[in-house]
Amino acid sequence: MSNAPSPGRCRGSQFAAASLTTRRLRSNSGNVLYDDEAASLTAAETNSIVPPNPVYKIVLTGGPCGGKTTLLARLSPYLRERGFEVMTCPEAFTLLVMNGMQVGDYFASVDGMPIVVQDSVLDMQISLEDSLERVLRARGKPAVLLCDRGLLDGKAYMDEGGWQKLLEKRECACESHMREGRYNAVFHLVSAAARTETAQEARDMDHKTRNAWVGHPNLKIFDNSTSFEKKLQRVVEETAKLVGLPTEMQRNTMKFLLKDRPDLRCFPDDVAYQVFDVEKVYLYEEKEGNKSNKVVEEYSFIRKRTTISSKGEESGSVYGWTAVQKTNDGQTIERKRIISRREYYSLFNNRDKSRHVVKQKRISFLWNIQSFTIHEYIQPVSDVTILHTQVKSSEAVGSDEQVSIPPFLEVEKKLATDSENDAQYGAYHLSKV
Repeated sequence: MSNAPSPGRCRGSQFAAASLTTRRLRSNSGNVLYDDEAASLTAAETNSIVPPNPVYKIVLTGGPCGGKTTLLARLSPYLRERGFEVMTCPEAFTLLVMNGMQVGDYFASVDGMPIVVQDSVLDMQISLEDSLERVLRARGKPAVLLCDRGLLDGKAYMDEGGWQKLLEKRECACESHMREGRYNAVFHLVSAAARTETAQEARDMDHKTRNAWVGHPNLKIFDNSTSFEKKLQRVVEETAKLVGLPTEMQRNTMKFLLKDRPDLRCFPDDVAYQVFDVEKVYLYEEKEGNKSNKVVEEYSFIRKRTTISSKGEESGSVYGWTAVQKTNDGQTIERKRIISRREYYSLFNNRDKSRHVVKQKRISFLWNIQSFTIHEYIQPVSDVTILHTQVKSSEAVGSDEQVSIPPFLEVEKKLATDSENDAQYGAYHLSKV
């Protein structure tokens, strides 16, 4: 199961996992522990280092009046009733305001205050999240930490120059460690109304907040196309799928074959995007005898995701492990977790050598409140470029009008979700030597 590692505060890698080195005990978080160290620890201390069950970290974000407060009250009992330990992490900025910080005076009175305040917010948010996660890990049960906003929300409240100065001050070379390297999912609830903000200010803030999280592979956007109650239910069902609970909602990836590789110069100025180099490595498949009667195909892979800066330079990598099961009723079940660099290269050395290492360039962006990712294959093929977006199953069987294709991309055709297209365009099948 997916489990975000516990980030530390050390400079240069302050958002990355702090792991102990061993060959003995290893958890599904990637942390490890020596036998002699474990002998002197209590059960809770051992669990906090090598948790026996996953701890999912989910960011709930969005513009004003999107429904975060109501959703937090809905999700917590839902998950607890199904056996999960649940804690909620408050928004650090709100804690400052509730304890005497007056936004107008503090930001306007002294030059440079926005950076000082946001730096303090990051320190508080990291400390709060890490402390709560450590408590959940110590319990040793499956758990969920619901975060009222996350580290990158502050980016929406600063200009680009100020944000970059803040990252330089913190010696943070890559946002990915604050994003997919830290959280399992980001759920953005689109603003439905305004409180103290005008309607336009609310829309602007909603747009900036969405853009701040562009690049997270599990960024889900929940708009107001349905009633408020159904909007909340969609988030509950997405959460259920993430943590492995039964859900009636199925999301499918809709794919479109592009005529050419996209030209980033053709992207509109107001479209935020992130570029990544991805290395996908397939591991040995499970033996046929270990499969249940319902599973018709099963495999796992590890992935290195390297952020590419606007200057074309590598600025940091995050690592993940995924197990895939395809059932005889057509469902695809995935289990994911964040892993350490050390664990990635350990698994890499034991990869399935009957398969190529798949290399891609990926471009993540938002268009019309929908998340898209372009996959440009580099290895073992270099002439395939596919546009990915996720839709609910009820939409997937409908018309293409459910997906607003960006006008700056040229689509050759929509790819059907069948074995023929998987064999021609799917990474798993293309990896075969």
